[in-house]
Amino acid sequence: MLVRRCNAVTIESRERIEFSLEELSRGGAGLRASCQWVASVPHAASECVLSDKEVHALGRISPSRWQEWDVLAAVHDVASLEGLLEKQLLVAKESTPSQRDLAVRDAHWNAISASAHYASRWQGKSTAQAQRELVEFTGKDLLDQIGVPPPPVKERAASADRLKLPQTAKTPLDALLDARVTCRNFKDTGKLALADFAAVLYRAFGARTVNDYAPGIQLLKKGVPSAGGLHPTEAYLLVQHVEGIASGLYHYHPVDHALEPIRALSQEDARETALRFVAAQDYFSDAHVLVMPTSRFARNFWKYRNHAKAYRALILDVGHLSQAMYLAATELGLAAFITAAINEVDIEQAFGLDPLEEGPLAVCGFGIRAAQKAEVEFDPLGAVWGEATA
Repeated sequence: MLVRRCNAVTIESRERIEFSLEELSRGGAGLRASCQWVASVPHAASECVLSDKEVHALGRISPSRWQEWDVLAAVHDVASLEGLLEKQLLVAKESTPSQRDLAVRDAHWNAISASAHYASRWQGKSTAQAQRELVEFTGKDLLDQIGVPPPPVKERAASADRLKLPQTAKTPLDALLDARVTCRNFKDTGKLALADFAAVLYRAFGARTVNDYAPGIQLLKKGVPSAGGLHPTEAYLLVQHVEGIASGLYHYHPVDHALEPIRALSQEDARETALRFVAAQDYFSDAHVLVMPTSRFARNFWKYRNHAKAYRALILDVGHLSQAMYLAATELGLAAFITAAINEVDIEQAFGLDPLEEGPLAVCGFGIRAAQKAEVEFDPLGAVWGEATA
């Protein structure tokens, strides 16, 4: 059998605290601390604990050369090799783990970025309990618990030494920016006008033109910047309340400005799906449209191969697009949101995405704001609710 080390793996020493009756009986605090090696393996989409012997062996096996198992077994502890193979840090040629590892290699991921991305994906998580704990935590003793936050502005000079700049004349853009408020109160009845739905999608995610940059290389021109003009972010949609559009899952085609149906959903299933996507943040699940911006890794890494900044560029891409969506929605009197607290794995499975090829980095959405404020919104200018709110 031919094997080699997987291409991307990050190993950290992690401390583990456990209750120990033995320590307690000795008069101690009853807690025992131990350190263990934890490996993040992108192609396996999981973490695993390694023994000292496994770490020692792994660091001495090539990720590029296929080697005979018997040759390695003559040098390394066989039980450690078997453990590494089971945990997919060693992959056998032609095996499924090997093919998944090859997908990471072919996408030209930077190894550290790959580990960070796949280790941070959620499945079936709920933020509800965390929110309840936060409400309890953020009472009158908040400052006693966590102290004073860093100041809102880092000041590098005394007030008298600052060079004052001229005041900027107000324009319609200022009014639009002032009115841009994250919505937590969506109208749960009525439908979003089809024309407004189409306008927001086009202005945020649509392609203004396709440029034949070079033979075989096409670049898109959108309303936001993108590293290398590649625009590797796709827009997958969960439509709930839009005129003329059935509830369900869709993919937005930015060049044709069209929807590609993926799966129809009942209204009840659509809301349950929305709730699952946003990790049980109930105030976002009634948005008329949820947009899942997903990164096509190979599209970006084709140019920025194994690049330390390539993954950061993908994150910036989603940020640019979400702000464009906010402004497009605000201009039409609509509301918008974005959240990073999402169940990536659930989204990937719902849309049939291979996480080694593309995956969501956030969920954003837009729709009609409710007439009454049931959930707190940060609106310090009083642009939406008519009074300054925190």
